[in-house]
Amino acid sequence: MIPFLHIGWLSIPTYGLMVAMGMLAAFFVLRADLARRGIATDDSGFAEKFIAYPCLVGLIGSKIYNELETPREFFADPWRHLLSQYGFTWYGGLLAGAAAYIWLARRERLPILTMIDAGSPAAAVGYGFGRIGCLLSGDGDYGIPTSLPWGMSFPNGLVPTTTRVHPTPIYEFIASFFIAWLLWRLGGRAQIRKSPDGRQNRPGSVFAAFLILTGLARFLVEFIRINPKSLFGLTNAQLAGLFSLLLGLILWIWIRRAALPAS
Repeated sequence: MIPFLHIGWLSIPTYGLMVAMGMLAAFFVLRADLARRGIATDDSGFAEKFIAYPCLVGLIGSKIYNELETPREFFADPWRHLLSQYGFTWYGGLLAGAAAYIWLARRERLPILTMIDAGSPAAAVGYGFGRIGCLLSGDGDYGIPTSLPWGMSFPNGLVPTTTRVHPTPIYEFIASFFIAWLLWRLGGRAQIRKSPDGRQNRPGSVFAAFLILTGLARFLVEFIRINPKSLFGLTNAQLAGLFSLLLGLILWIWIRRAALPAS
């Protein structure tokens, strides 16, 4: 693994580099989605704002969420943990970033559910790039030992292991891009199709699918991850994944029941 790229005196963390690439990829996806929905043109600058602000807030939220998962260690030396370049949690970033995204949509007087729909494929793409960063840095996000032919070891990772383990970041990368593709297609269909019973699809369906699919993917992959168990024998990430899944199902059912009649 390559935790850092060394260019002369400069050391670039590969995780940070992939996060930056994920933000860039998310920007292009969001800009395309805003354009096809007729919300903003490519040169409007909307996509730039809706990526930059939420991503910055999301990184802060991701760091705080990660530290609060182990409060005893954090409060023992808070400044060292806060200033460390390691330790970020996806759900903390999602919550904080989503809050900033919604605040920005309200400030710009844009339809919130439609904007969240447009941002969902971009979020899935960005997450996939972040997982490749985890793979390159070998930061301990890998899985349990395996004898499968694609098992990998991380002898030079930030959390090294010479045992062949499940490369769970690759699994999540594939899952996130597949989810992004599904969300993109769902977002396109929602604008031009009606449900079989003649009702018109309402905004929020793409976001609901995002919560369901990402929550399910994270819940399942945790069974072969090395994260410690917490409540009911599940990891913190599994509990968060279950909450995401249930929230998405509730939102999906509400959207179906509240669908507007065809005009």
